[in-house]
Amino acid sequence: MKAIVYLGDGKYELQEIPTPTPGPGEVLVRVDANTICGTDLRIVAGAKKKGVYPPVVLGHELAGTVVEVGPGFDRLQVDDRVGMTPSITCGWCDSCQRGWFNLCANVLVLGHSVHGGLAEYFLAPAQAMNNGGLVRASSDLLPEEIALTEPLSCVLHAHRLLGTGLGETVVVIGGGPIGQLHAQLARSLGARQVIMSEPVESRRDLALKLGTNIVVDPIREDLVSMVAEATGGLGADVVIVCTGVPDLVAPAVEVARPRGRISLFAGFPAGMMAGIDPNAIHYRELIVTGSSNSTAEEYTMALDLIAQRQIDVLSLVSHRFCLDNFAEAVATAADLNTMKVAVKPSS
Repeated sequence: MKAIVYLGDGKYELQEIPTPTPGPGEVLVRVDANTICGTDLRIVAGAKKKGVYPPVVLGHELAGTVVEVGPGFDRLQVDDRVGMTPSITCGWCDSCQRGWFNLCANVLVLGHSVHGGLAEYFLAPAQAMNNGGLVRASSDLLPEEIALTEPLSCVLHAHRLLGTGLGETVVVIGGGPIGQLHAQLARSLGARQVIMSEPVESRRDLALKLGTNIVVDPIREDLVSMVAEATGGLGADVVIVCTGVPDLVAPAVEVARPRGRISLFAGFPAGMMAGIDPNAIHYRELIVTGSSNSTAEEYTMALDLIAQRQIDVLSLVSHRFCLDNFAEAVATAADLNTMKVAVKPSS
């Protein structure tokens, strides 16, 4: 089968590798779509090395169709449409025992330490199947919609930590695919108004189309004053930083109201620090949290949100490529005017 194999040091190749055969408890999936995320771009650029063990087939946002089920597993059948959670957890570390599966100390991640979805076929390991990692999807959903369940599940995890609720004002800093999902989910959870800060015009336009109330161009407009105006000077209940730029943390703190909640959702470059006013956190009793990955439960919840048409993920897909054109897919995904790129290995 064809596969995109990461070799390390920012190098990858389209290779012909053996098509796997499922053993006991394993499931073989034909990959129908694998969307590219910012983490993939950092890996192929050589910027992300921690937790990546080449040679490995890239890709962790995947959707496919079951083609063969190994002995001893009967919860899925041939021709079932499926999505896959990218994290394969151990189940016995301290975090897993506490139910914090997204923080598993021994996690194996698709496209990092386990072969992922940028191939014609994907073998779901028995350990993943035991933990509910392969999830049946509705036949009504397109492969791209199923693939985008993974980033939506991570967004859902963040909002569960934040407790986003009815009547709140939510500020989203960064209008890429993740920011667009945050804005939509906040509205779905009952936010009164969602304000997005994003310098790229096409992303601001899409945000308005998908239900964001106010968009701000941070190059020409002042986010702090616009949030103050929209909230009667109170500030935002929830602020989410979706871009890994440390300088954006300070304005996130500034626009939060007393007892506001701030999520540093984006991954930030290793070793870079952010300067914030600790007195702002102290005197306004702000809550600042991170958000990392998601659980299998949240993946299933996210898939339901897409199936119920509460979240529009298909509007985020701006380009589609086959495996042979993966280099072009990477270059396109890195363009700020691009939203989501889907690779269709079986096309």
